[in-house]
Amino acid sequence: MRRPLLFLILLACEVVHASGPEFFVTMADPQMGMYATNQDTQQEQANLTFVVASINRLKPAFVVVCGDLVNRTGDAEQIRQYKRIMRELDPHIPVYNVAGNHDVGNQPTEQTLAQYRKEFGRDYYAFDWGGVRGIVLDSNLIASPESVPEESQAQEKWLIAELERARSEGVKQILVFQHIPYFIERPDEPDQYFNIPTVIRRRYLQLFHRYGVSCVFSGHYHRNASGHDQELEMITTGAVGVPMGGSRSGFRIVRLEPRVETRYYDLGAIPHAIDGTSLPTSPGSTE
Repeated sequence: MRRPLLFLILLACEVVHASGPEFFVTMADPQMGMYATNQDTQQEQANLTFVVASINRLKPAFVVVCGDLVNRTGDAEQIRQYKRIMRELDPHIPVYNVAGNHDVGNQPTEQTLAQYRKEFGRDYYAFDWGGVRGIVLDSNLIASPESVPEESQAQEKWLIAELERARSEGVKQILVFQHIPYFIERPDEPDQYFNIPTVIRRRYLQLFHRYGVSCVFSGHYHRNASGHDQELEMITTGAVGVPMGGSRSGFRIVRLEPRVETRYYDLGAIPHAIDGTSLPTSPGSTE
């Protein structure tokens, strides 16, 4: 049976039992249509098809796609191609989509949000994997809330309630997934297109510290980066689609036990299997 179009994104917090694989996959920016400037999606289809086949072989616990599913907001053909390929994923592997700026616009509106939610389900929600709470946020509502202030406020209110719930339930670890990173390498870095504005950034980082969020996973940068703000780790993953800055297309594998370990694999360096207690290394992989 093929996966429903909402890709298992539920209105409530979904529970993924952790009795199986102890690792998951996060990828970003498949961005159907970017290679050929919206003229076709052939290269993106090839990349994403290869990624889906690789994930089916690896059998992770779940997959998070950290935004920019398509290149042109609301493009029906780009959305169709993305969904078509993602439906080939093993139905036992949950997929969690994240809204990117190309999915709802650099400045989201009620119309673009409604269209995204119609196609993919909620743009912010939570899920559980064993003792881990995953929180998916719409970073566009954080970075550019001007046209939809009530939507932005609603998400922030929901986030605080979700963090409170995680604390009261004693979850082992809280992970946040969104498209735009709060920072690329340093929490005090200057504002730019690829990060969250400083004033907003500080507020959310303080919130995450208060509730013990351990990692924030993002995309948007089309290359790999990481940094720390005290105990909080910011991990930015390169693109499945068009890479930038000399990087290569690929995806990231994350293992949480016995310790947090992440590794990005170029499409030509994806391991055959994940076993043992550490992620395999290769010339085409990087932390």
